Amino acid sequence: MSNPPDTAAADPIPECPHCQKPMPLCICDSVTPIENRLSLLILQHPQEQDRALGTARLLARHFADATVRVGLSWPSLSKALGRPVENAARWAVLYLGSARAADLEAEGEVIALNRKGEIAENQRAILSKLEGVVLLDGTWSQAKALWWRNPWMLKCQRVILNPAHPSRYGRLRREPRRDGLSTIEAAATVLAGLERRPDIAETLHASFERLLTRYREVQADMPELAPKPAPKGRRDFRRRKRA
Repeated sequence: MSNPPDTAAADPIPECPHCQKPMPLCICDSVTPIENRLSLLILQHPQEQDRALGTARLLARHFADATVRVGLSWPSLSKALGRPVENAARWAVLYLGSARAADLEAEGEVIALNRKGEIAENQRAILSKLEGVVLLDGTWSQAKALWWRNPWMLKCQRVILNPAHPSRYGRLRREPRRDGLSTIEAAATVLAGLERRPDIAETLHASFERLLTRYREVQADMPELAPKPAPKGRRDFRRRKRA
């Protein structure tokens, strides 16, 4: 007798065309639009595969002036953004160096740094002139790879965050540093701080909480939605450290 045919593979879970999450995790119907003064550019590493708990596209759904680009490198800020930028120095990039707000005894949740990694003078003047923010989306090592492969970021204003609370991920996703946040939490902190609008943080945090709640509700019945561990042996693209 011939062996019985293999059980047919389960049908793939459809995903939302907007946030690109599996439909059981989509919360697009509850996204509240936010008018933002500062432009937002999110650069996502192509190996970022956390479809379940990733937040980049959910974040962008809130803003009319938000751009998500997937890739490793772009020749300039203008090319990454898709429109001309007159002065990259008026864009902030969330810096991934060794500087930590706690070590610098900094005040406030958004701190501008100079090229030496020290707290810049005239914080208010620097931060008030910014026109946009660049966020790097991926694991810590993936975000660092994006930093080293895009030397035009050296022209941008470096900022670090001094969040009042640790990431809401909790045990769902471990952050390598206490000040490590999800992309949507980082945007909430930096945009609310720079625009002096606590409502931005409140809205983005509420969306993130809804996503986490939805994930916890479905993970027991749909374990296939759990984030996949990074493949062993794969190395991120990196350049040597620049001065």
